[in-house]
Amino acid sequence: MFTKKQMLITCALPYANGSIHLGHLLEHIQADIWVRYNRMSGHEVYFICADDAHGTPVMLKAKKLNIKPEKIISKIYNEHILDFKNFHIIHDNYHSTNSMENFFFVKLIFNNLKKKNFIKKKIIKQLYDSKYNIFLPDRFIKGECPNCKSIDQYGDHCENCGTTYSSILLKNPISVLSKTKPILCNSEHYFFDLPQFYGFLKSWINSDVLDYNIKNKIQEWFFLGLKQWDITRDGPYFGFKIPKTINKYFYVWLDAPIGYISTFKNLCDKNPKLNFYQWWKKESNTKLYHFIGKDIIYFHSLFWPAILEGINFRKPTKLFVHGHLTLNGYKMSKSKGNFITAQKWLKFSDSDSLRYYYASKLSSHINDIDLNINDFVFKINSDIVNKIVNLASRNAYFINNYFSNNLSENINFLLYLKFIKKSEIIHDYFFKRKYSHVIKQIIILSDIANSYIDKYKPWLLINNDKQKVQNICSMGINMFRVIITYLKPIMPVLSKKTESFLNYKLCFQNIKKPLIDHKINKFKLLFSRIDIKNIKNIIK
Repeated sequence: MFTKKQMLITCALPYANGSIHLGHLLEHIQADIWVRYNRMSGHEVYFICADDAHGTPVMLKAKKLNIKPEKIISKIYNEHILDFKNFHIIHDNYHSTNSMENFFFVKLIFNNLKKKNFIKKKIIKQLYDSKYNIFLPDRFIKGECPNCKSIDQYGDHCENCGTTYSSILLKNPISVLSKTKPILCNSEHYFFDLPQFYGFLKSWINSDVLDYNIKNKIQEWFFLGLKQWDITRDGPYFGFKIPKTINKYFYVWLDAPIGYISTFKNLCDKNPKLNFYQWWKKESNTKLYHFIGKDIIYFHSLFWPAILEGINFRKPTKLFVHGHLTLNGYKMSKSKGNFITAQKWLKFSDSDSLRYYYASKLSSHINDIDLNINDFVFKINSDIVNKIVNLASRNAYFINNYFSNNLSENINFLLYLKFIKKSEIIHDYFFKRKYSHVIKQIIILSDIANSYIDKYKPWLLINNDKQKVQNICSMGINMFRVIITYLKPIMPVLSKKTESFLNYKLCFQNIKKPLIDHKINKFKLLFSRIDIKNIKNIIK
């Protein structure tokens, strides 16, 4: 029996210091497919995100350009909105952490936690760049990891072993700004007392909010011991100033996740039908899902739920964690010349192709995903052009030219039922985000459909048995319709063109009944073959 769910879905907030790139798109496409699938399934879904607008990098970039940080984040915000739109990723609300709502909630949450004695004050030693006269944020310090000894690691987190640490523990630290060795200085900071939430977090993490492959990593952090979390930064800093302090600011990693709350509140203010507290109260029956990369598990699985518990707000229903993106086997890098932005991609290819390729690689695991250009071209041309779209083209030729665009009343209902029965396993794969399994099932159906047409050879029958040809090709169109319905959350552009061609809206509920005695439109090109020579220009 179908039970309608109320779902709030988020992605990690892109930083307002640069363009949307293929790594961002991996996460947003993964989430957007899930959003579209759940909407097609009849659930009430809201998809939100925002720009992560604060921090030292934005401040320094603005200083270098001799403009205000607000001008930079405004420009980047508009660029990000357009990039997502061009990839048909449509958020119900896309906001910014540099907002009135976010400042309100950051202060409210800070004061609430402080009143409950979850905030501690203490003097700490910090790395200071005496050349730039600035306390160095973690991402502006590099050195050797204190745990695994890997070189060239940032001041808060080792990308090699995953350890989180204080920047003063780095071996041989160097300032990224001045390339000099920073000095240690004292400063008074506020800390969120994470160890007080040890018992709650242990229970929460084992309540099915994380896939099993993530839990083992988090257990390591419990074994090492939970640490108090520094939520303060010294000025100069671009962010929210802490009330009643001198030159102290809230750390960007405190106000960034609170951006989920403030962005939804902003949406509620625009939509009077939405009740903010219904969605965020502790006993809420609504669902909250976060799509994040594996590099920010620590923040989302420990600090974020602990903060929500501390203020008596609801916790995430599930964290969906994905791996990183590599390009032709290598990490994307501007210095290596293989850093591809969303805008650059669209100069040489289309959005649906990337969405399909990512889907063919995505599962519920956190393995890194490689975008191999040769494999990409082969997969799109083989799967989409040769198998799926060609199925429509070869059958529409006869329906358009011999039967005045009319589908037959008689099709192979047993074969059609076989296609419909696949929906059970496809629905399961979609909900579990096993998109690569969905793609495999779709290709199996495409092969069955094309084999059916090859077996009966309507091009040989057309002069002798027109009625049989109409039946065969009508069946071919119906199989194509089912396949594209399954593909609709993944390829919205192809789906929209198909709906125009079929003169029919694609949805899961309707595929149980085949299209019979139905008039379609003249077939027009639905998808173009990709030229390998052209696509290789994307990494030049």
